[in-house]
Amino acid sequence: MLFQQLLYDGAHRAPDHPALRWVDRDRVLTYAEAVEAMERTAAALAGLGVTRGERVAIFAHNGLDYVTAMFGAWRLGAIAALVNVAYADTLDYYLADCDPSVLIYTGDHHPTIEQHRHALSGIRHLVCLDGPQDGSLVWQELLDGAGPPPDVRVDESDVAHLSYTSGTSGNPKGACLAHEPTLRATRCIAERLRLSAEDVTYGPTTLSSSNHLVANLLPGLSRGAEVCLATAWKGRAGWSDLDDLGATVIAANPPILTDVLDESRARGRVPGRLRLGLSGGGPVPPELKRGWRGDLGVTLAESYGMSELGGFFGLGGPEPLPDDALDACGPPLPDKEVRIFDDDGTEVPVGQLGEIVLRGGFMAGYWRRPDQTAATLRDGWLHSGDLGFIDARGLLHMRGRLSERVTVAGRHWFPRDVEEALLAHPEVRQAALVGLPDAEVGQRPVAFVTLAGGDGGRPGPDELVAFTVRALGEGPAGLAVEVVSDLPMTPTGKISKAQLLARAAAGPPR
Repeated sequence: MLFQQLLYDGAHRAPDHPALRWVDRDRVLTYAEAVEAMERTAAALAGLGVTRGERVAIFAHNGLDYVTAMFGAWRLGAIAALVNVAYADTLDYYLADCDPSVLIYTGDHHPTIEQHRHALSGIRHLVCLDGPQDGSLVWQELLDGAGPPPDVRVDESDVAHLSYTSGTSGNPKGACLAHEPTLRATRCIAERLRLSAEDVTYGPTTLSSSNHLVANLLPGLSRGAEVCLATAWKGRAGWSDLDDLGATVIAANPPILTDVLDESRARGRVPGRLRLGLSGGGPVPPELKRGWRGDLGVTLAESYGMSELGGFFGLGGPEPLPDDALDACGPPLPDKEVRIFDDDGTEVPVGQLGEIVLRGGFMAGYWRRPDQTAATLRDGWLHSGDLGFIDARGLLHMRGRLSERVTVAGRHWFPRDVEEALLAHPEVRQAALVGLPDAEVGQRPVAFVTLAGGDGGRPGPDELVAFTVRALGEGPAGLAVEVVSDLPMTPTGKISKAQLLARAAAGPPR
């Protein structure tokens, strides 16, 4: 099955049901209108010479035109190559890597286009979504002048989606996601979440992330739901959007879901018809899950995936996890086989820590990186580089990246353990642990936290260190805590530990 078939099927079943809503502009496409928009976009791209297998790069803010551009490319058998607008300074790297024939962008980034003009020589056409710009075609004019789209044979094995990794272990790599098995994975996700045509899903994270694709866009469309997109999360205004829309599911990252919890507490109720939160992009603190369940009466399901997967290793559902398993993300999905391997590639006993691996459907490979593809996809398994375990109930627990493990005087510590201990303190909103290189003990552990009362609030660093040691029974030797006003974030919504490590190296904690 192909991605575009979701719109055809939705239009066949319920042509007048809302399919896509751009919250910021209150623009809505029904399923029938979404098919029409996809066909018109495919025709416009074909008029620019786009053919099967070519890359259509999209460098834009979330919006309806962004989504129809993706579907138009898929309809032609082309590859939607997505670049986060937060990576404007390195746009030339991404364009050189994916080598697109067409670049679609939003008008506010015309200065970015001019800055990287040297990298555009291989691009046949620049298209601006927002009106005339020097040297660019106008999106609406292309759509208005488009004829019927060509008939194109697209195979399930064709790559549809080029999603870039966050680049935590080198330059970002383009993960090539084919129509199948990505669509099969997202239909399993929809079933796990019990989505239906009655649902209204809300996605405030960037469309350039594969997480949005597999957590909000494709699962919702596969069940005929109304899928809402927001250009960005807007805090209290975002909560009001959830309420006004009657949203039933929000797919977001932990910081956004923390905002939803805090604002719901302040207003004394949940927004709209909210029945489920879905977290992605980073581990979910157990205290956040407890808060959602206890204060909102709503389950917060945790997903654990990666760009290379086009789905999830494990996923919770509407049923809350047991109290003694709140650190688990949930069981694997039925289309995937998830195992825990030791360094020799042998499966470890139940409950033992090892590398999380998977088979049963994942990326076709990294774009034009055969060696790195071979290293990640070994012996038929996708090797995550993450450490975790599967318990006797079949629940998957992810403890952290092997590369982020902090070693103090020969003792290994996973940041998540220390972070969750800190987050159990009622005044701590966010926490992140890094290991600063140290000649004597290997690494010196430094935790950065934000507090509900701001960086001038209480508790202080010494009290937080003592609290962490009590919570863990012991703590990393020499643990220091720095209270900050905010934590740096990556463009994909994760805490930037690289920036925190540089901050720790700049001087001792206050």
